[in-house]
Amino acid sequence: MDIANDLMINEEIREREVRLIDETGVQLGVMPTQRALALAEERSLDLVAIQANVRPMVCKLMDYDKYRYEQSRRERENRKNQRVVEIKEVQLSATIAENDVQTKAKAAIRFLENGDKVRVSIRFRGRQITHSEIGVKVMQDFAQRCAEVSVVERRPVLDGRNMIMILAPKAAKASFAEKKAAREKAASAPQQEAQE
Repeated sequence: MDIANDLMINEEIREREVRLIDETGVQLGVMPTQRALALAEERSLDLVAIQANVRPMVCKLMDYDKYRYEQSRRERENRKNQRVVEIKEVQLSATIAENDVQTKAKAAIRFLENGDKVRVSIRFRGRQITHSEIGVKVMQDFAQRCAEVSVVERRPVLDGRNMIMILAPKAAKASFAEKKAAREKAASAPQQEAQE
């Protein structure tokens, strides 16, 4: 992990003069680099170049190790909260039987409930391509079966011999009754604390 490796600190700064900002964010003005280093050493802090591409270079007094630790923590937290959405595929055919559609719909609903998108595709064979409206009906029926947990992100589109539709999971929205109950609960909590 290379966290903040691009920042120059202390003796790495070779400029003659620097614009200095102290640890609280107050500008101390332009001063010689040696004086800024002495000030940093006096306060037991590091002199860190935060804007190296301007003249004079902008430097800040800070605890560099603490800064790097906080950066790594922030990056770790961001990675932990991140969710990669995968696209799962369900293949149908224009002449698919009812029980097969049910099985495929159950699989698609399971994928959608796990938060993944579903790519529904139909491959037309031979002369089936001349009756693409049958494929559209199959796709619409499939979308209807998954409507509880999904929204159609991309309508059925014919792409060569394939027809493709993409379903995305529905965003979990609270109903008006749930929102109202949550507001009432939040409003009654301070009143209960005041009575106790």
